[in-house]
Amino acid sequence: MKLVQPILVVLFMNSGIWCQDQEYLTRLEYFYGCPKECQCPGRSSNALHCDSRHLSVMPLVPSRILYAYLQNNLIDGISDNSFKNGTQLKWVNLNKNKITNSNIPKGIFKKMENLLYLFLDDNSLEKVPSPLPASLEQLRLARNKISSIPEGTFSNLAKLTLLDLQGNRLNDFVIQPNTFKGLKTLLQLNLAQNGLTAMPEQIPVSTLQLYLDKNSIKEIPTNYFSSLPKLSFVRLNHNEISSSGLPDTIFNVSSILDLQLSYNQLTSVPLIHFRLQHLHLDHNQIKKINGPQICPLPVSNIYQKPIGENQPQLRYLRLDGNEIKPPIPIELMMCFRLLSAIVI
Repeated sequence: MKLVQPILVVLFMNSGIWCQDQEYLTRLEYFYGCPKECQCPGRSSNALHCDSRHLSVMPLVPSRILYAYLQNNLIDGISDNSFKNGTQLKWVNLNKNKITNSNIPKGIFKKMENLLYLFLDDNSLEKVPSPLPASLEQLRLARNKISSIPEGTFSNLAKLTLLDLQGNRLNDFVIQPNTFKGLKTLLQLNLAQNGLTAMPEQIPVSTLQLYLDKNSIKEIPTNYFSSLPKLSFVRLNHNEISSSGLPDTIFNVSSILDLQLSYNQLTSVPLIHFRLQHLHLDHNQIKKINGPQICPLPVSNIYQKPIGENQPQLRYLRLDGNEIKPPIPIELMMCFRLLSAIVI
């Protein structure tokens, strides 16, 4: 009698791998496609975690991945194959690496037609990478070495709502009238800590928040804010703005709710709109406050009318770090009766 060796057959019934060839390959990629130096936690995970792993080479991103976390590594470039299968990516975080423009294949980001968030803070970029996908909603490029923005870089980014360029090497010659053309839905523009000496030209009309801290801006052109009807937050801290560099009614704008002018060279409190709610004037050279002059409405009206929508809305005022001595003028308190905090 001939003995037949038993054949061991293992069926992966629970994992569902026992199936047709194409589906079998798809599931193999699903379970085993995660790069060995990274982690794809969870059976149904669409996230790739490669952050803080001392990587110097960009791993290959599997096709199922929607969120790629690659920050805090030593990656200095991106290969043509890095995102070859990452066509579904929505979120790419490459913050705190060593990426340079010369090591980014041209058009590699544009191929990601579903990309919404691209984070490249704290790298070694010398110019804004382009072309970029039209789907992009947030672009973060803070603290690089950017001194150039190629013409037309933002022309197709109609969905971009946030552009962060703080901490770079931008100057007045880089920011041209057409630099931000195409940004039709931009809400936040951050140009803080660059080399600007003048207010940037032709900011998108949709802008709500404009950050220009830590530049060398000396003055603001007349009617600068009249072309920005939605602007609510303006930060100009740590510049070189003097009272003579401010037109009389420059901040008499109904949309501005939060105005920050700390650490400048102001010698007087600028006129404001009655809708302004937060005003930062600390660490300037202001010596005194004239209540009737800075009140956005006639003081006689303030005494006669009850608090309402047409009354000054200022709730927070910082004046410390100046040369102002108490007491606070009674007219100031009567004008701004909604003040919950004043720092002198």
